[in-house]
Formats: sequence, C-alpha cells, structure tokens
Amino acid sequence: MNAFFSTQAGCVVRWLDLPGDGVPLVFVHGLGCASSYEYPRVVCDKNFQGRRAILIDLPGYGYSEKPKAFSYSISEQARVVVELLAHLQLKDFFLYGHSMGGSIAIEAATQLDGLRGLIVSEPNFRPDGGFFSRQICRFDEETYIARVHALMMHNHNNPWTGSLSIAAPWAVWRGASSLIIGNHWLEMFIELTKPTCLLFGEKSLPDADFTQLRAMGIGTVELADCGHNMSWENPSAFAAALAAFCADNS
Repeated sequence: MNAFFSTQAGCVVRWLDLPGDGVPLVFVHGLGCASSYEYPRVVCDKNFQGRRAILIDLPGYGYSEKPKAFSYSISEQARVVVELLAHLQLKDFFLYGHSMGGSIAIEAATQLDGLRGLIVSEPNFRPDGGFFSRQICRFDEETYIARVHALMMHNHNNPWTGSLSIAAPWAVWRGASSLIIGNHWLEMFIELTKPTCLLFGEKSLPDADFTQLRAMGIGTVELADCGHNMSWENPSAFAAALAAFCADNS
C-alpha cells in the first residue's frame, strides 16, 4: 500500500499500485466503496490481460484517512485524484470511475494532462443522485452519522456492506449530498476530446443517457449478467471490457 499527504484533502491518501504491462489504468471507486476492496479480483482476472493498475482509496474510504473537516464533494475528490496523479508523475494513463467515482473521474479528466482515455460505468450524469444517495440524504448529516449508517450496513447483505463498514459516515453523507446537488457531468463527458466509453450492466437497462450517448456515436458497452455492481456480479466480463478499451486506444 502506497501513501502520500494530500494538501487538497488535508489527509493521507493511500492506493495500490499493482504491477503489469502497458499504459496503467487508474481506478476510482463509488459511494461507500474502496478500490482496494473492490477491484483486486478484476485486475487479477485473465481477461484484464496483465495491465498495470492503480487502485485509489479516496479520502474517507478504505485505507485512506477520513478527516471530518474535508467537504467530500465530487469536485474536491476530483482535485485529489488530479493531485495524486501529478504526484505519481505518470506521463500516460487511462482513468476509470464507477457510479460516484464516474462523476469524480469525469471532473478529473477535464483537468488532467497525460490522459489516454476515460471509462465510466453507470456514473451519475445529472443532479438528484441515485437511489442510495437519495435514501441517505433523507436524513440530515448528524442523524445519518448517529443512526442510519449502521442501519444501512445491517439491512444490506451484499459485498457493498464490507466497504461501507470502513467508510467514514460523514464522507458517505457528504458525497451523497454532492451527487444530489449535481453538476453538468453529462455535458463534460460529451465534450471530452479524449477517447471515452460508457459501461452499463444489462440489468440496469434501459437507461436514457446510455441510449442517447450510443445514438451520438460515443462508445457504449452493455455487460451481460450484471447490473450496477458489475465488478462483483460479473468481474470477468467487466475486466474484458476494460482491457478492450485500453487495447483499442493504446
């Protein structure tokens, strides 16, 4: 596990740098998740084809520190990603983000030099958040921290519960709140000049944004036998889609 002090977040940010060949792929996780928890199975899959992978735990999640003073907004998390990639001095890399991490990755992509291409899976493209963001923000931050965070872990028996259990509840609530406030992520994604790709699990379709972007000729991939949590539900197909995008744009 690698670490550096983020001046953006005022805390230590940690990541895994898993060795491999070719242009590295940088992973940014979703709300309540951690890249160090979610993606090792994916990058170890034979379909990932042995590419170097950098798995970031955002502030508030996984092995990174969890300061209460940080905003945990999408824009601030994007600045942390940009800061980390500058620290790594990567001249060439791909960037991937899932769900909330997709929105973070889109904002980061607009600020990055050296970006070879951007892949997002089921990102938040619009304000109002997703199902879990709206459920979380039915409560104020204090109530969520005191009572609701523990209830969510009790009520959900799936892999997400494991990463949620080590996420800072204030990071989860503020991240969800920022998703609900929103930004022009769809427009940012469309306007990127680097290669892009949108992944969706077939169980999450139909989706209006997926249909719109496909009609516009933007790269879209539908993954079989999975929904929103594709890295857990069908990691081999997910690994193959990531590897194919990187190979096509290397």
